[in-house]
Amino acid sequence: MNAALRPAAMSALRGAAALLAAGALWEALVVLAGIRPDYLPRLSDILALIATVPEPYVEGFLRTASETVLGFALGAVVGVVNGVLFKQSRLLRELVFPLFVISQTIPVIAFGAVVVLWFGNTVFAKALIAFYLTFFPVTVNTVHGLESVDRLQVNLLRSFGASRLQLLLRLELPAALPQIFVALRLACTLSLLGAIAGEGFGDTVGLGVLLLQAMYNEQVPALWAAILVCGLLGTSFYGLVALVERRAVFWRTEL
Repeated sequence: MNAALRPAAMSALRGAAALLAAGALWEALVVLAGIRPDYLPRLSDILALIATVPEPYVEGFLRTASETVLGFALGAVVGVVNGVLFKQSRLLRELVFPLFVISQTIPVIAFGAVVVLWFGNTVFAKALIAFYLTFFPVTVNTVHGLESVDRLQVNLLRSFGASRLQLLLRLELPAALPQIFVALRLACTLSLLGAIAGEGFGDTVGLGVLLLQAMYNEQVPALWAAILVCGLLGTSFYGLVALVERRAVFWRTEL
């Protein structure tokens, strides 16, 4: 196995073992404590429900995943670009950054309602809501990462005639990658929450739809099934971002 991938494989094995242990504990707790199914069903019953009617969960997983990934990618790109621009221009930072802070005080429900009114119940609308929760932490961490670059290294490269673009690409951005990936790992979970929240405004497919349908119909096993699939999507997405971080920030192995 590739040495760079071995830590990721070990993390995946540890995560799988933890999930199996948590599942066994869940099953034992419900059985031994006699918990009523309308409060907490047995894990085996929930998995059996998913296996019996997998189509809505598969379709919901794929739809929500597409909205999440699109919003995350847009937020990551915009966040990094904003961070670079704010680092290069203090005036721009002082003028625009307060507007970003104000935007984050708007409840996601209010922002989502406006987006859905503008763009309808489309994948793009849900992705915009995911983007709304994603770009700000990436922007902040990019700025902090760029500002933490060793000034002695900057001055050394300048003494060799490096341009501003060369400084950015060869020193500042690589040095800021650890900080940026901290924000990306946070943003990947926030983008999922944004996509699910957006589906609550009305849609026919998606994990958010399954959650609302199960809640309104008081179908507790279906509700827990949707929660489990949401957890699977969030964990998988986080693991993918962490794997990319291990490859990109190869000199920093701890996550």
